[in-house]
Amino acid sequence: MAQLPPGIRFITSFSRDQWYRAFIFSLTFLLYASFHLSRKPISIVKGELHKHCAALHEVELSSDKEYAAQIQLVKKTSNVSQCGWEPFDKNNYKQLLGALDYSFLCAYAIGMYLSGIIGERLPIRYYLTVGMLASGFFTAMFGLGYFYNIHSLWFYIMAQIANGLVQTTGWPSVVTCIGNWFGKGRRGLIMGIWNSHTSVGNILGSLIAAYWVSTCWGLSFVMPGVIVAGMGIVCFLFLIEHPKDVSCSCTPSSRDREPNISTEFVVSSKTFLNGASRFRVQTPTLNVKETSKPQDPEMQHLLVDSDNCSVSLSSSTLAVTGEGRHGTAAISFLGALRIPGVIEFSLCLLFAKLVSYTFLFWLPLYITNVEHLDAKRAGDLSTLFDVGGIFGGILAGLISDRLEKRASTCGMMLLLAAPTLYMFSAVSKMGLEATVVMLLISGALVNGPYALITTAVSADLGTHKSLKGNARALSTVTAIIDGTGSVGAALGPLLAGLISPSGWNNVFYMLMVADACALLFLLRLIEKELRCNTDHTLFKEH
Repeated sequence: MAQLPPGIRFITSFSRDQWYRAFIFSLTFLLYASFHLSRKPISIVKGELHKHCAALHEVELSSDKEYAAQIQLVKKTSNVSQCGWEPFDKNNYKQLLGALDYSFLCAYAIGMYLSGIIGERLPIRYYLTVGMLASGFFTAMFGLGYFYNIHSLWFYIMAQIANGLVQTTGWPSVVTCIGNWFGKGRRGLIMGIWNSHTSVGNILGSLIAAYWVSTCWGLSFVMPGVIVAGMGIVCFLFLIEHPKDVSCSCTPSSRDREPNISTEFVVSSKTFLNGASRFRVQTPTLNVKETSKPQDPEMQHLLVDSDNCSVSLSSSTLAVTGEGRHGTAAISFLGALRIPGVIEFSLCLLFAKLVSYTFLFWLPLYITNVEHLDAKRAGDLSTLFDVGGIFGGILAGLISDRLEKRASTCGMMLLLAAPTLYMFSAVSKMGLEATVVMLLISGALVNGPYALITTAVSADLGTHKSLKGNARALSTVTAIIDGTGSVGAALGPLLAGLISPSGWNNVFYMLMVADACALLFLLRLIEKELRCNTDHTLFKEH
């Protein structure tokens, strides 16, 4: 019998379940990358909406008469004034551009709180498809203002508000879907890799928008809009909401790793029953009974319980049984807020996302002003911040998995981010090479905590043992955390627009204060993680 070709051996080495999980991982990655792809053009086009008037005087013309004729021709054919596109050609252009950012992000923040609650009650595939088609339309609508010679500020603001509202369908849907397919083991690393879709989408959006920004900036919005709408059709055709819909197991390799541990933690006077494991709390001793099979990493919680310091073994993993999926009532908004850690991480994300989105919307313009580059080159250079963000998200997930401390990992990166931002503001004025290095480092430290909280932490909290297996809570918990973060995302670009006229250094001071505030809200959780680590060490010694 002939030996199978290497390619066929590779394909057959994976189970049917593994191929489905790889497919859902890739599909949800591309779906949300397309959302971020459509958010990036506004930051690239800012340099074209408002130009430095001095640039026009550098054009050498033979006479004043020819100069006047050329200006009239430019106005007529390109629909622009000497300083850019009306109404953004005025001296208050930074405030007007900030209003565009604020319109989108404020609508996004408000809509996010409602989106999770609505998403729990509708099929994810239909909900996400409608959101992506609508987002594609409103993204392209902004670009149509160029072709139809629209100079009304309210037209662009309404396009941003509508787009912000419909884009809220994306995050709760994809997190719930990816959560249904993957268990808790190595969740930080898996979701750290998966969350790189944010940076990949930003990079692609920057490159696509920069390609047309100097010649026809309307296409910088129309093309991303077409891509998002196209991915919405792909979502409708291929997205599988839950493993049980195609008769797959609920957790990776659950057939092969049945939990077979009987563990008894004796630390106070309470008894907890969680799945196959029992935690009884009476006296300061520790007894562990373990059978031949090792502890299943898929069944571990990585967030500390709010009432005690044990890391519990729980069968309430992210993907619950069909009974829990369809028979459990959706959690209320206040009920989700009562989950230990939701408020702290939400407030931390508010400030962390403030910093991240300020870079997202204002970095290309900052590079244009400091490095004196055109809009296209500034847009291309700004992608390095997102490249650093990819590594930062993966590193944060890897460290938090290894240490089993989500809050401490975020706190460590936030502590390093503040002085790094100060260095960035000083070093970026020294030349292009220094800017490249600082963009990569800043991107990693700024986006690392943001990525960890919006993915692994949200999934951990959405499957907290207090929910008793109610996986329908995940969408609401995710929406609360990301919605609160989006409030910061709305404030950051707005504050940058108001502060930047007084100097870019003041913008960086504002970002450093925001990082310090984010760290402040995590101190209680960090202290609890460190205290519990000490308690577990004492138990092991006994």
